[in-house]
Amino acid sequence: MRVLIENYRNLTAGHCGSGSMRNLIYHYTGLALDEGVVFGLGSGLDAVYFDYAHADPPYMCFGRGSSFETDVTDALGIDYRETANPDNDQAWEDVRQEVIAGRPTMLSGDIYYLDYRKFKVHFPGHRYVLLGFDDERDEVYVADRTDEATQTCSTEGVRLSRNPPGGLSTYNTWGKFHSGDVRHSLPEACGIALRKTAERMLNLDTSQRDLMAALRGNSEGKLSVGLEGLQTLVTIFPAWASLQDPEAHLQYLDNAIVKFGTGGGFFRDHYAAFMRWAAMQRPDLVDATLVALAEDAAREWNALSPTLQHIAAAPGDTSAWKQAQSALETIYDLESSLFGRLGDRVLKSV
Repeated sequence: MRVLIENYRNLTAGHCGSGSMRNLIYHYTGLALDEGVVFGLGSGLDAVYFDYAHADPPYMCFGRGSSFETDVTDALGIDYRETANPDNDQAWEDVRQEVIAGRPTMLSGDIYYLDYRKFKVHFPGHRYVLLGFDDERDEVYVADRTDEATQTCSTEGVRLSRNPPGGLSTYNTWGKFHSGDVRHSLPEACGIALRKTAERMLNLDTSQRDLMAALRGNSEGKLSVGLEGLQTLVTIFPAWASLQDPEAHLQYLDNAIVKFGTGGGFFRDHYAAFMRWAAMQRPDLVDATLVALAEDAAREWNALSPTLQHIAAAPGDTSAWKQAQSALETIYDLESSLFGRLGDRVLKSV
């Protein structure tokens, strides 16, 4: 059997999750939004740090939270739900039936196993969209963020991606739009998203920490999110200078800032774009000062990248270590001010 959904608009994106949701929202509802707006409406911004002994280097650092995809549809009032299923055969049959019915379907998995992706790194939370399959050729057809054209992957590659044999897994998670209705206005959705982001970054909402703890499993060590996660990174960074070979730690952090599909600046470029839009939608909540803080934070994250690359190549440069530490402290101050001020506004609003 061969199935291919051909009427799917797949715009390229800076981030897999916001790109996939932007395209899926457009397909199912007709609502056309910029990627940064989608990211912000999903309260995607975070600062996640956790120790993970099974990785090299033995930590993970993410600039977005775990539940963005469902949060953006919740904010907009769209009936979209995600399901996980450890049964690989049943999970594949479920999504097969969706595309047979003509419904593009959100998938989640480890990007490492996808044949068409040449940058080989384990990342268990990659998002891409199932558009079809060919049983005879043992192929699967998907939409991904880096190319507007439909991508071809082996069936086995997709199966391994969705529930990998080792490391972290999202257990065949997939998402379905049960309705194309958008029940909330854009200003209303914007207010919902701003409040949720402030609560999470200020560590009043612990949902993202709980989700990350479940994803990490039984591993021990530090785990923190929001401003606490950023503070953890600021605190532990100086100790890396004492490592025999800090290159892996530095290179991973640099990749997490600019290379791992973040859209730039540890996802802060996307959030700054959202805040500029939010200032038009909700001027009662977002003013020029908040927009400037978001833009400054994004700029500082991006500026940190070349410094980290320099230290990785010349770990004995103590002045560069101090420069990077100062940059991280500046970022923490900027984001503390941004979300403290935002919290003062949105947590008092109805």
